[in-house]
Amino acid sequence: MVLGVDPGSSITGFGLVEQHAGRLDYCHDEQLKLPAKAEMGKKLALLYDRTAELLDKFKPDILAVEGIFYGSNVKSMLVLGQARGAVIVAAARYGLDIQEYPPATVKQTVAGYGKATKDQIQHMVKLLLNIKKVSGEHAADALAVAICHHHQSRLRGWPTA
Repeated sequence: MVLGVDPGSSITGFGLVEQHAGRLDYCHDEQLKLPAKAEMGKKLALLYDRTAELLDKFKPDILAVEGIFYGSNVKSMLVLGQARGAVIVAAARYGLDIQEYPPATVKQTVAGYGKATKDQIQHMVKLLLNIKKVSGEHAADALAVAICHHHQSRLRGWPTA
């Protein structure tokens, strides 16, 4: 089972998929909305704790996390890095293999276009997993990261979880 994560300092998406008989099956998705007024340490603790809860509940084999996109707002990039760090530390403490994928690779793998829109990603995730609804755009992105890991693993000959 793969836990895909779309980390964010305000909303983080989580998505779990599992391989059965060569196809991917949907297991779970959610979005964690962090309190806007909370100080950063509190947000990171909440993010770490929720990640750990999901790891305990679903026992995934691999964490696939979306890599950082590069933008002009340095502060936003640092905050995003901290959110990614909280998720990665939780997974590392759990003993998981951790794979990172650049946003363009996730979009290319899932939608066939490295600059796909959020709507296109949501559409393809629902189509590929044969589901009707996703918790939101961050959850869809997290499921896309998990799908990306599965496909990239197959291309590279890695074991798929």
